[in-house]
Amino acid sequence: MPRFHCPLPLAADALLTLPPTAARHVQVLRLQPGDAVTLFNGEGGEWSATVTHMGRSDVQVQVGSHSAVEREAARAVHLVVGMPANERMDWLVEKATELGAASIQPIAAARSVLKLSGERAAKRQQHWQAIAVAACEQCGRNRVPSVHAPLSLADWLRQPPADALASDAARLLLSLR
Repeated sequence: MPRFHCPLPLAADALLTLPPTAARHVQVLRLQPGDAVTLFNGEGGEWSATVTHMGRSDVQVQVGSHSAVEREAARAVHLVVGMPANERMDWLVEKATELGAASIQPIAAARSVLKLSGERAAKRQQHWQAIAVAACEQCGRNRVPSVHAPLSLADWLRQPPADALASDAARLLLSLR
C-alpha cells in the first residue's frame, strides 16, 4: 500500500486535501477514488485512508483509523557527518534515515569540497529534508529525522548533546585517525 507523508493534523473520519507533494505522488501512481493509502505526519503512528477525489492538481482522501505502529530504534542516534561532495550527501541522508537516525547534522570540515552558506545552505537543507521524508515513505518509518543546517565542527562541539536531558546521554566520536 502506498505511504505518504502528510504534515497536517490527522484525525479519523476527516476529509482531507493532500499537500501538493503527496497529491503529485498519488497522481503519478495513477491511484483512483476508492484506492487505499497510508498516511503519516511524523508525530507517531500511521493512518489508513481512502482516495475520494482526484482533481487536476488536488487529491482528497477520507482518513480512516490510526495505527500506533512505531518502527524507531530503541536508542536515538544523532548522526554528525562531514559533508561529502556531489550527490553523496543525498545518498547518505537517505541511508541514514532508512537505518533509523533520529537526526542528521552536516558538518563543514576543513577539507570539505562542498562549501555552503546563506541561501544556498538553506536550499540544500530543505533538499536533504525532502530526501529524509521520501526515505521514510519508502522504508516505513513514521517519524522523519531532522536534517539540521550545516555547521562547522567547532560550532557543533560547542553545542550541548542532542539528548542532554537524558541521564544516559553520551557523545561518541568515530574517527579514522
